[in-house]
Amino acid sequence: MAGPTDTAVDLSAALVAAPVPMGHWLVILPVALCIGLGAILLMLRNRTEWHARIAIPGLMLLVLIDAALLLKVVSAGPMTMVMGRWLPPFGIAFSVDIFSALMALTAAAVALAAGVHSLGEITVSGRRYGFFPFLMLLLAGVSGAFLTGDIFNLYVWFEVLLISSFGLLILGSEPEQIDGALKYAVLNLIATTLFLVSVGYLYAVFGTLNMADIAVKARAGESGAPLMTLAGLFLLAFGMKAAAFPVNFWLPASYHTPRITASALFAGLLTKVGVYALIRVLVMLLPVERAGLGPLVAIIAIATMLAGVLGALGASDIRRMLGYIVISGIGTMLAGVALGNADGLSGAIFYALHSMVLMTALYLLAGQAARLGGSFSLTALGGLYRRSGWFAGLSLVLFFAVSGLPPFSGFWPKVVLVKAALATGAWWLAAAILLAGFLTTIVFGRVFLLAYWRPAAGDGTGAEPIGWQAAAPLLALALLVVGFGLFPEWLLHLTQAAAAGLEQPSAYLHSVFPAAGGAQ
Repeated sequence: MAGPTDTAVDLSAALVAAPVPMGHWLVILPVALCIGLGAILLMLRNRTEWHARIAIPGLMLLVLIDAALLLKVVSAGPMTMVMGRWLPPFGIAFSVDIFSALMALTAAAVALAAGVHSLGEITVSGRRYGFFPFLMLLLAGVSGAFLTGDIFNLYVWFEVLLISSFGLLILGSEPEQIDGALKYAVLNLIATTLFLVSVGYLYAVFGTLNMADIAVKARAGESGAPLMTLAGLFLLAFGMKAAAFPVNFWLPASYHTPRITASALFAGLLTKVGVYALIRVLVMLLPVERAGLGPLVAIIAIATMLAGVLGALGASDIRRMLGYIVISGIGTMLAGVALGNADGLSGAIFYALHSMVLMTALYLLAGQAARLGGSFSLTALGGLYRRSGWFAGLSLVLFFAVSGLPPFSGFWPKVVLVKAALATGAWWLAAAILLAGFLTTIVFGRVFLLAYWRPAAGDGTGAEPIGWQAAAPLLALALLVVGFGLFPEWLLHLTQAAAAGLEQPSAYLHSVFPAAGGAQ
């Protein structure tokens, strides 16, 4: 056993010696808040009447924290905080840049809208099943995935959001929900296993799990391993998570089964985490391999866009139709990844933010359409325009936005993507984006004609009115959709800065390794 010694040990080579700046605590606050609130709600499982009173203010605070984090990153650049004061790459790092801050803030806003909507939909029984604890843990997983700077912890946060999504999916334990959860679980667990295998392969190649360290070593060409195989594994794993073709069939088979609030959360958040991880790993960590996979990603993007919109054309249940529209939107984002240039990535990020807000709003809209019309089936719905004029007008705004028509939020990212595709000579990719948008217009034109304009079969006396719990989040999300469309300049500026930070991540690397100037 070693005896006592008076020799001073210099820990500056292994530990962070300087105190952590107060602003850096914003990096981990979103995750800490969600986990803390989730734990409190679990401890109060016998007092479910308190859950909403705790969760909704907590979600409001989360939005404020994420907004402050975005402002801090925009003004001061990327930030990194390392757990246990261990210097990276040894300590577990939380790193945030404009891309991750934008995604985290949008996710918090979407979750707040869904939380308010749940006040009118989730019954006492649903709260006893743990809706609000699952919601907070889902947000912990989503926020952690966006803010982590360690690829193994990206896997961990995927597991957290996956487990909590299982709970939300079977809320109520109805046979249809169990069936949907089985399909959802099998494919997502396969994707998680592939992700874990890829992480193990990555560690064997580079000897590190810190994203910035991997990016530095990959750019320096320190590995002689076949990184294209590694990039292909990540593409498959994250493609399954994002519901990209041909591993997308689990989504329309499961997203229509839970409560509408849970479906809206899934549509707004879960597949976007897969897209985020794909962009982060392929563009920032493995840029050379992404360029090699570009033609394959472009084919997958086109197939995903068209498979989604054609599935939506053949669907008669509004919830299933929206599931296919989620898939089609993933294809549009993958088109930006395939292009890989600044404009393509900017368009993909803008479209992801737009889709998070819009798809959440469309699922909430579908829930209210079923309340007014008594069914989710287009063959049974009718006369919604006569029953609620303002609701029909709001629906038309969201239908225009999802079709990519001006002046709403879906128009600008498609303009950026089409312009980027034409600039690189990929006219066929631009044509696929425009064709998918045209077919989406037909899909929602059909919905409006059948569900809104066609006379109702009955007199509508049994229709449930739209309460403030549904109207408030719908109006708020619709205002975001309109605002993104009418005033796109500031968001375009942020997405362009986010794309530039992914292409040239020197500022991100410097936040992790400040002494090395962004490299080792």
